[in-house]
Amino acid sequence: MLNQTDPIIDYMNIAPEELCPSPLAEPVIVEDPAITQLRMDILAHIESLRLPETNAEAPDKEIIRFSHAQQRQEVAQHQWQAIGRYVNHLIDYFANGDEVNPERINPELVPVFSDHWTGNLFRLATLLWSVPVSHGYGRRMRFLVRDQYNGKLIGIFALGDPVFNLGCRDQWIGWDVNDRRERLVHLMDAYVVGAVPPYNEILGGKLVASLIGSSEVSQAFSQKYGNVKGIISGQNKAAKLMLVTVTSALGRSSLYNRLKLIDHNGIPLVKLQKIGETRGYGHFQLSNDLFERIRQLLVVENHPYANGHQFGQGPNWRFRVLRVGLKYLGLDEELIRHGIHREVYAMPMASDFKDFLCGRTRESNLLRPSIETISTAALNRWVIPRSTRDQQYQQFQRNQILERINIGNELGTAIDAEEQMEQLAIL
Repeated sequence: MLNQTDPIIDYMNIAPEELCPSPLAEPVIVEDPAITQLRMDILAHIESLRLPETNAEAPDKEIIRFSHAQQRQEVAQHQWQAIGRYVNHLIDYFANGDEVNPERINPELVPVFSDHWTGNLFRLATLLWSVPVSHGYGRRMRFLVRDQYNGKLIGIFALGDPVFNLGCRDQWIGWDVNDRRERLVHLMDAYVVGAVPPYNEILGGKLVASLIGSSEVSQAFSQKYGNVKGIISGQNKAAKLMLVTVTSALGRSSLYNRLKLIDHNGIPLVKLQKIGETRGYGHFQLSNDLFERIRQLLVVENHPYANGHQFGQGPNWRFRVLRVGLKYLGLDEELIRHGIHREVYAMPMASDFKDFLCGRTRESNLLRPSIETISTAALNRWVIPRSTRDQQYQQFQRNQILERINIGNELGTAIDAEEQMEQLAIL
């Protein structure tokens, strides 16, 4: 019986979903506007770089240079803040063309130290590259190459820890995973190599690259890292510099291609051998600002990668952060693929380097030629003949350095060691 206090309900006029709400109905989730904005900023930034298609043929060098332009400006402005006040003094280390005597070039290696004039000069020289120069990972050795004849800068090179995963390198050496983990300590990667004006105009880049194979570099490595305990492994592996890899910046490299020197007896002094190409992955296409915002997202999520930037946790930390961060944002992890395939070269430092790196022998012959021997061969093969055929280098004035760096101009007029070689049409 209906009680007088019970409400009278007209069930015929009530919508079914009000009578029985669907058990599948989900609460409305409002996304943090900062997350939405970060996702939009990432996609807009990558779009602005005009990266080459992933499956396209080798892109034009101008396309690669444009893709790096924003990153180059970001790096250049940061570096300029640190060294700008020293530039008037540092410029004096660059030669005028008429101060260079190709037949009397006498290279020496000057170690680079941070917070020192050598570090400032190294930084200034790197601003001449059209592709931004990495700071390197983990172990690091940086050198100025100076001409003792006139005291001026010929070029620079720097060695750092190699990436852990590089398929073409591992296959060429004959490594499995355990070999690589155990013996990667005996490798270094040349992450910047090249000559500065006016030496770059007479093939000084090939001279600089050749000096990596000198006994002086091998000895410097042994003194610095030969008896050092690894941060990751915690073991002392008695590191020996058995192999140096180097990767082209703009696709095909005229600087590294066919770089080989022999002595008067036909015995090889140094040789760079192409061993493959990278697969087109990297992180330059995500600016430092975007990377930091992605990292902060992981901080909020209390993810272990958020602050795992010490070398002891591996040089691929930036990749790990980006992969996880992009996934959190609902973006394709393949955004870390920029599509620029770079050539990979290797310079063996011993004839039996593969046997050593694969564990088939415990000892190796590391007798390397001196800087003097290498430079004599390089001058006779490349530098002197080029300077004889083309004397345009003599017109260069050191005050043009700042014009070539061109801070604030997105494309600029920066030199590129490899592009310079291409323009000179090396045979």
